[in-house]
Amino acid sequence: MKKIKNWTRRFAMLCLFLMAILATFQSISGVNAESLMKQFATVISTTKTVSGTVRSLEDEIDWSKYPKLNVTATGYTAGVESTGKSEGHPEYGITYSGVKVKRDLFSTIAADLTVFPIGTILFIPGYGYGVVADKGGAIKGNELDLYYETVDDVYNKWGKKKLDIYVVQKGNGKLTEQTLKALNEDKAMQVFRGQYISTEKR
Repeated sequence: MKKIKNWTRRFAMLCLFLMAILATFQSISGVNAESLMKQFATVISTTKTVSGTVRSLEDEIDWSKYPKLNVTATGYTAGVESTGKSEGHPEYGITYSGVKVKRDLFSTIAADLTVFPIGTILFIPGYGYGVVADKGGAIKGNELDLYYETVDDVYNKWGKKKLDIYVVQKGNGKLTEQTLKALNEDKAMQVFRGQYISTEKR
Protein backbone atom coordinates (compact mmCIF):
# COMPACT_ATOMS: atom_id res chain seq x y z
CA MET A 1 0.00 0.00 0.00
CA LYS A 2 2.85 2.34 0.92
CA LYS A 3 4.54 1.60 -2.45
CA ILE A 4 1.34 2.50 -4.33
CA LYS A 5 1.11 5.83 -2.48
CA ASN A 6 4.76 6.57 -3.27
CA TRP A 7 4.30 5.83 -6.96
CA THR A 8 1.10 7.89 -7.07
CA ARG A 9 2.89 10.82 -5.44
CA ARG A 10 5.82 10.51 -7.87
CA PHE A 11 3.49 10.40 -10.87
CA ALA A 12 1.63 13.49 -9.65
CA MET A 13 4.94 15.33 -9.14
CA LEU A 14 6.07 14.36 -12.63
CA CYS A 15 2.81 15.68 -14.14
CA LEU A 16 3.17 18.96 -12.23
CA PHE A 17 6.79 19.25 -13.34
CA LEU A 18 5.86 18.73 -17.01
CA MET A 19 3.03 21.26 -16.77
CA ALA A 20 5.44 23.78 -15.24
CA ILE A 21 7.92 23.24 -18.09
CA LEU A 22 5.16 23.76 -20.69
CA ALA A 23 3.94 26.91 -18.96
CA THR A 24 7.49 28.30 -18.78
CA PHE A 25 8.12 27.45 -22.44
CA GLN A 26 4.85 29.13 -23.43
CA SER A 27 5.63 32.33 -21.50
CA ILE A 28 9.19 32.56 -22.90
CA SER A 29 8.54 31.62 -26.53
CA GLY A 30 4.98 32.84 -26.99
CA VAL A 31 4.07 29.46 -28.50
CA ASN A 32 0.70 28.23 -27.34
CA ALA A 33 1.07 24.94 -25.47
CA GLU A 34 -2.10 23.55 -27.05
CA SER A 35 -0.84 24.22 -30.59
CA LEU A 36 2.52 22.72 -29.61
CA MET A 37 0.81 19.54 -28.40
CA LYS A 38 -1.28 19.38 -31.61
CA GLN A 39 1.87 19.63 -33.74
CA PHE A 40 3.51 16.94 -31.62
CA ALA A 41 0.46 14.71 -32.01
CA THR A 42 0.56 15.25 -35.79
CA VAL A 43 4.21 14.28 -35.98
CA ILE A 44 3.60 11.22 -33.81
CA SER A 45 0.63 10.13 -35.94
CA THR A 46 2.59 10.53 -39.16
CA THR A 47 5.60 8.60 -37.95
CA LYS A 48 3.88 5.31 -37.26
CA THR A 49 6.29 2.47 -37.76
CA VAL A 50 5.94 -0.95 -39.21
CA SER A 51 8.74 -3.37 -38.29
CA GLY A 52 10.86 -0.41 -37.21
CA THR A 53 10.65 1.52 -40.49
CA VAL A 54 8.92 4.86 -41.12
CA ARG A 55 5.76 4.51 -43.14
CA SER A 56 5.61 6.18 -46.54
CA LEU A 57 3.08 8.59 -48.00
CA GLU A 58 1.75 5.69 -50.04
CA ASP A 59 0.70 4.04 -46.75
CA GLU A 60 -0.30 7.12 -44.76
CA ILE A 61 -2.90 8.64 -47.09
CA ASP A 62 -6.09 7.10 -48.43
CA TRP A 63 -5.42 7.70 -52.12
CA SER A 64 -8.77 6.21 -53.14
CA LYS A 65 -10.28 9.63 -52.32
CA TYR A 66 -8.43 11.20 -55.25
CA PRO A 67 -9.04 10.83 -59.00
CA LYS A 68 -6.71 8.20 -60.45
CA LEU A 69 -5.14 8.28 -63.90
CA ASN A 70 -2.83 5.87 -65.69
CA VAL A 71 0.18 7.66 -67.19
CA THR A 72 3.55 7.01 -68.72
CA ALA A 73 6.21 8.78 -66.67
CA THR A 74 9.82 9.36 -67.67
CA GLY A 75 12.58 11.34 -65.97
CA TYR A 76 14.38 14.47 -67.11
CA THR A 77 17.11 16.85 -65.96
CA ALA A 78 17.80 20.56 -66.48
CA GLY A 79 20.79 19.67 -68.67
CA VAL A 80 21.52 19.51 -72.39
CA GLU A 81 20.35 15.90 -72.66
CA SER A 82 16.78 16.91 -71.71
CA THR A 83 16.41 20.62 -72.46
CA GLY A 84 19.19 21.48 -74.88
CA LYS A 85 20.48 24.05 -72.36
CA SER A 86 23.74 23.89 -70.46
CA GLU A 87 24.83 25.61 -67.26
CA GLY A 88 25.51 29.24 -68.02
CA HIS A 89 22.50 29.54 -70.34
CA PRO A 90 20.21 32.29 -68.96
CA GLU A 91 17.22 29.92 -68.93
CA TYR A 92 19.06 26.88 -67.54
CA GLY A 93 16.95 25.20 -64.86
CA ILE A 94 13.99 27.56 -65.35
CA THR A 95 10.64 25.94 -66.08
CA TYR A 96 7.87 27.21 -68.36
CA SER A 97 6.07 28.54 -65.25
CA GLY A 98 9.14 30.60 -64.30
CA VAL A 99 10.10 28.63 -61.18
CA LYS A 100 13.42 26.82 -60.88
CA VAL A 101 13.49 23.05 -61.28
CA LYS A 102 13.43 21.29 -57.93
CA ARG A 103 13.63 17.74 -56.59
CA ASP A 104 11.97 17.66 -53.20
CA LEU A 105 8.88 16.25 -51.53
CA PHE A 106 6.97 18.50 -53.97
CA SER A 107 9.07 18.40 -57.14
CA THR A 108 8.69 20.24 -60.42
CA ILE A 109 7.40 18.05 -63.22
CA ALA A 110 6.48 18.57 -66.87
CA ALA A 111 3.14 17.63 -68.41
CA ASP A 112 0.79 18.28 -71.31
CA LEU A 113 -0.79 21.52 -70.08
CA THR A 114 -4.09 20.72 -71.78
CA VAL A 115 -4.37 17.71 -69.45
CA PHE A 116 -2.64 19.08 -66.34
CA PRO A 117 -2.49 22.89 -66.14
CA ILE A 118 0.46 24.62 -64.47
CA GLY A 119 0.16 24.32 -60.69
CA THR A 120 -1.57 20.92 -60.75
CA ILE A 121 -0.42 18.75 -57.84
CA LEU A 122 -0.11 15.03 -58.55
CA PHE A 123 0.99 12.20 -56.32
CA ILE A 124 3.27 9.78 -58.12
CA PRO A 125 3.92 6.57 -56.13
CA GLY A 126 7.64 5.99 -55.74
CA TYR A 127 8.44 9.61 -56.62
CA GLY A 128 6.36 11.76 -54.30
CA TYR A 129 4.34 14.85 -55.09
CA GLY A 130 4.84 16.45 -58.48
CA VAL A 131 3.78 20.02 -59.19
CA VAL A 132 3.27 20.77 -62.87
CA ALA A 133 5.68 23.60 -63.64
CA ASP A 134 6.87 22.77 -67.13
CA LYS A 135 5.82 21.49 -70.51
CA GLY A 136 7.71 19.52 -73.12
CA GLY A 137 7.40 19.26 -76.85
CA ALA A 138 7.37 15.45 -76.70
CA ILE A 139 4.91 15.21 -73.79
CA LYS A 140 1.40 14.55 -75.05
CA GLY A 141 -1.75 13.40 -73.28
CA ASN A 142 -1.25 11.21 -70.22
CA GLU A 143 2.52 11.56 -70.13
CA LEU A 144 4.73 13.11 -67.46
CA ASP A 145 8.39 14.05 -67.17
CA LEU A 146 9.67 13.88 -63.58
CA TYR A 147 12.57 16.11 -62.60
CA TYR A 148 15.81 14.60 -61.28
CA GLU A 149 19.09 16.39 -60.67
CA THR A 150 21.33 14.04 -62.64
CA VAL A 151 21.13 11.67 -65.59
CA ASP A 152 22.26 8.86 -63.29
CA ASP A 153 19.29 9.56 -61.01
CA VAL A 154 16.93 9.45 -64.01
CA TYR A 155 18.17 5.98 -65.01
CA ASN A 156 18.86 4.50 -61.58
CA LYS A 157 15.85 5.84 -59.70
CA TRP A 158 13.15 5.98 -62.34
CA GLY A 159 13.70 5.25 -66.03
CA LYS A 160 10.32 4.93 -67.70
CA LYS A 161 7.21 3.61 -66.00
CA LYS A 162 3.53 3.18 -66.74
CA LEU A 163 1.61 3.62 -63.49
CA ASP A 164 -1.42 5.05 -61.72
CA ILE A 165 -1.03 8.56 -60.33
CA TYR A 166 -3.45 10.64 -58.25
CA VAL A 167 -4.72 14.15 -58.94
CA VAL A 168 -4.47 15.95 -55.60
CA GLN A 169 -5.32 19.43 -56.87
CA LYS A 170 -5.99 20.84 -60.33
CA GLY A 171 -3.84 23.85 -61.19
CA ASN A 172 -5.04 27.32 -62.19
CA GLY A 173 -2.24 27.98 -64.68
CA LYS A 174 0.10 29.69 -62.21
CA LEU A 175 2.94 28.61 -59.95
CA THR A 176 5.35 30.75 -57.92
CA GLU A 177 8.54 30.03 -56.01
CA GLN A 178 6.70 31.05 -52.82
CA THR A 179 3.96 28.47 -53.41
CA LEU A 180 6.47 25.70 -54.07
CA LYS A 181 8.52 26.66 -51.02
CA ALA A 182 5.42 26.71 -48.79
CA LEU A 183 4.42 23.22 -49.96
CA ASN A 184 7.89 21.81 -49.25
CA GLU A 185 8.21 23.50 -45.86
CA ASP A 186 4.79 22.51 -44.50
CA LYS A 187 5.63 21.38 -40.96
CA ALA A 188 3.22 18.45 -41.01
CA MET A 189 5.00 17.00 -44.06
CA GLN A 190 8.62 17.23 -42.91
CA VAL A 191 8.64 13.68 -41.56
CA PHE A 192 8.24 12.41 -45.14
CA ARG A 193 10.53 14.89 -46.89
CA GLY A 194 13.79 13.04 -46.32
CA GLN A 195 12.43 9.92 -47.99
CA TYR A 196 12.43 11.73 -51.33
CA ILE A 197 15.52 13.95 -51.13
CA SER A 198 17.90 12.12 -48.78
CA THR A 199 20.26 11.12 -51.57
CA GLU A 200 19.91 14.30 -53.59
CA LYS A 201 20.96 17.88 -52.98
CA ARG A 202 18.47 20.00 -51.04
